[in-house]
Amino acid sequence: MKVELMEQAADLLSMGRLELKRMGGLPDPLRPRSEAEAYAIQELLHSRYIHTGLGPRVGYKIGCTTAVMQKYLGIDNPCSGGVFGSTVRRASGLFEHDRFLHVGVECELAVSLGRDLKPVGRLHDRETVASSVESVMAAIEVVDDRWVDYSSIDTPTLIADDFFGAACVLGEPVTDWSSIDLQGIGGSMSVNGEQLGSGRGADILGHPLEALAWLANSQETRGSYLRAGEFVVLGSLVQTRWIQRSDLVQIDIDGLGKVKARFL
Repeated sequence: MKVELMEQAADLLSMGRLELKRMGGLPDPLRPRSEAEAYAIQELLHSRYIHTGLGPRVGYKIGCTTAVMQKYLGIDNPCSGGVFGSTVRRASGLFEHDRFLHVGVECELAVSLGRDLKPVGRLHDRETVASSVESVMAAIEVVDDRWVDYSSIDTPTLIADDFFGAACVLGEPVTDWSSIDLQGIGGSMSVNGEQLGSGRGADILGHPLEALAWLANSQETRGSYLRAGEFVVLGSLVQTRWIQRSDLVQIDIDGLGKVKARFL
């Protein structure tokens, strides 16, 4: 795809998010034909967000790393997007319901990086990425369905639009995370006190750090790498739950604590 068409695609996608305009899809000439084109458009989109008030890109989110989400969305491989400074809350987040088109929440694990995760001459795996992880956190990912019918949108287009990314709430960082069994760790999500789902760390590609390794390898294919100070939200243990005004969301992750979000 020509760069000028990618630029036009990024313009339309940024309008959808920043101006709260539901989209039916991209015009055919602007639609990415591959995931490589999708991530190239996404990078242009990030540049627009950084310069239009969302703040710097401070981390990444990964979707479809668990069987429950792959089945829900009908996508069998991980997909990533960016997270921007103004959209991040800590421990307990307040959000305006009207600032989203169709807002949902997901029950997640996240990691922050203490050092760069550069190429190592072979594919990263959970062992090679572990030494870069400074802390592990419980997290709520806030997603927004910006489409008239997301089920009709192809995967590359969803990726180009940051794969439903909207915001997140990060829990208290646990730095002695090596003493926690991330594979066996359990997590659950409740809305207004009603538990709506649960899962285990092993649901995330067999081990949560395998998701981080996937992103590190994906970044390498695009000539980039994850940097110290960034965080990565690794994938939802529970199917997306769509949220109404005044809802209170809480997730509990063994050994990592609680995280809350309320939608006013």
